[in-house]
Amino acid sequence: MSAEAEVRAIFGDADVRVDGDRPWDFRVRDRRVFQRLVAERSLGFGESYMDGWWDCERLDEMMERLFRAGIGARRLNWRLALQLVVAAVANLQTLGRAKHVIDAHYDLGNELFERMLDPNMVYTCAYWKPGADLEAAQIAKMDLVCRKLEFARGMRVLDIGCGFGAFMKYAAETYGVSCVGYSLSKAQMEVARRRCAGLPVELVLDDYRNIRGTFDRVISIGMFEAVGVKNFRRYFEVIRSALTRDGLALVHTIGGNASQRMGDPWMDRYIFPNGMFPSIAQIGRAIEGLFVMEDWHNFGPHYVLTLREWNRRFQAAWPELAKIHPPRFKRMWEFYLLACAGGFAARSWQLWQIVLSHPGRAQPAACRHDG
Repeated sequence: MSAEAEVRAIFGDADVRVDGDRPWDFRVRDRRVFQRLVAERSLGFGESYMDGWWDCERLDEMMERLFRAGIGARRLNWRLALQLVVAAVANLQTLGRAKHVIDAHYDLGNELFERMLDPNMVYTCAYWKPGADLEAAQIAKMDLVCRKLEFARGMRVLDIGCGFGAFMKYAAETYGVSCVGYSLSKAQMEVARRRCAGLPVELVLDDYRNIRGTFDRVISIGMFEAVGVKNFRRYFEVIRSALTRDGLALVHTIGGNASQRMGDPWMDRYIFPNGMFPSIAQIGRAIEGLFVMEDWHNFGPHYVLTLREWNRRFQAAWPELAKIHPPRFKRMWEFYLLACAGGFAARSWQLWQIVLSHPGRAQPAACRHDG
């Protein structure tokens, strides 16, 4: 079978036509794309889009169909097989390598995130309610976390991977808590220090494995995906050590439906080096004997809305961003946002908020569902 015939057959299973006229169809711009897809699969798929070898009017809808059809799991090529072997024997998120993830993604430049995100610069899934805009949906998400953890004035809160400081600012202003935030991103820290000036917020430029002290509440919003499977247990041990005996912790993370040792090859190279989405089983093994799982909330479909809105704002801002980033970056970034939107729409990926407590603690009222 020729490469073109193979690609047409695979796409056909997902109701995606090659050179079709529907918004989610695959439009060829360079005939070499077929051989590239067969040879390189996921990596070649993303790179050939970046190179302008194909287009799609509704990339998110095409990706949703491909995810639903299970195209990504159809065949391993030798490069992916090698990566799986490496991931099985190596810790890709050592203290030294963790900074590489930050340099590759979060320190791309604040101009990008200022234009793509809401005014509070929250770079995690929003919690949408009818009629809400992005800013309101992100505030709703931050307030949801505060209510789940029963924040009260005077509490001391640890934010692991504190981003641009939005949650700490909101919690300090709205609930009267003091916060300590850890991050490895200098660019994000600069924004966080400016935005949290005058508030009871301390910012520490360091790795989560070096956290010291105890806290009434511990939150980690959108950071666990960068920890790496070999560090899952250590990550939760850090949270346990930092949490007072009657405290509560919340981990907000993207999750996958099956256990893996590594992430997608294209995402690994261009977006989140060494990142991966944990499974329920992997998290369960990591917290076993450490915590009581009080609540496990999935609002993955909200990420579809969030990613599409980020892309809309990114496209609107591109005339200005083009002065900073080359055209290939635009195609890379929109592929990232819209491919992820397709994955969440297909329910291949989830968004979880997990509330944890020490064994023996009374169940939090916010986690009881007895009416």
